[in-house]
Amino acid sequence: MVELLKYFLLVCEERTITGASKRAFVTQPALSGAISRLEEDLGTPLFLRTRGGVTLTAAGEALVPRAKAVMAAIEDARRAVIEVRDIRAGRVRVGGGATACAYYLPPVLAKYRAEYPSVKLLVREGTSESTIEAVEAGELDLGIVSAPRGEYWRDDALILVAAPEVQVKGAPFVTFPPGATVREALDRHFGEVEIVMELSGIASVIEHAAQGIGIALVSRVSVEDALADGTLLEIKDPRTPLVRPLKIVHRGLDRLSPAAAALHKLLLASRTVKRKKHGRPAKTLA
Repeated sequence: MVELLKYFLLVCEERTITGASKRAFVTQPALSGAISRLEEDLGTPLFLRTRGGVTLTAAGEALVPRAKAVMAAIEDARRAVIEVRDIRAGRVRVGGGATACAYYLPPVLAKYRAEYPSVKLLVREGTSESTIEAVEAGELDLGIVSAPRGEYWRDDALILVAAPEVQVKGAPFVTFPPGATVREALDRHFGEVEIVMELSGIASVIEHAAQGIGIALVSRVSVEDALADGTLLEIKDPRTPLVRPLKIVHRGLDRLSPAAAALHKLLLASRTVKRKKHGRPAKTLA
């Protein structure tokens, strides 16, 4: 069954039997036979065959996430057996948003690398939603997200910044595309502003703000140097700072490999204690 599910997922990715058979290094008739056996076992067609390839049936669509979960569980088991013998043989896959990947994770990963130099590290940047989906699918071991679920890790304060020469009143905003958590915060708390740039990278947002293009709502940690040297100034506003808790997500402590569990432990050891800012109380994102 496992082999059949692997072939099924290959066909889903390639959308053709021919393409999937090449990736699987089997003949086209052999792969077609495997798909037929899987359909017979499940008692329903999984694909609709067309001249241009194949498309999933409703049953096939329902099987995709479950097949991925099965393959992820098998990979987890294989890795656990290997890594329990020697953590140095492990691999850890971690994901998070731009702020986490650029500013919060590097010192933790550097310390991890020093302790476990032979463990392979994969870091994937994405939105909180895509990171959670990747963790659930078994594509990532750990994720750092801004979401209601997960273990509290640390607070991330969002502030308004602009170049010194910018006339704040009526100035437009430079921000991230829809779907980013910072963009969601901007739309929720500053919905009336004019947006002139939507940029996917945090460095791009900061650089354009520093060039006087507009105001930016960004994580304080990302502009500490720019604030210190005067390239950017913090704009005082009763709505800021906005505080978003960053959370650690995974599929369960018992499902973490030894290498991933070691990184999880290091993340928890590095987390900061929630504390109030001096002066105006911080606004916490819902």
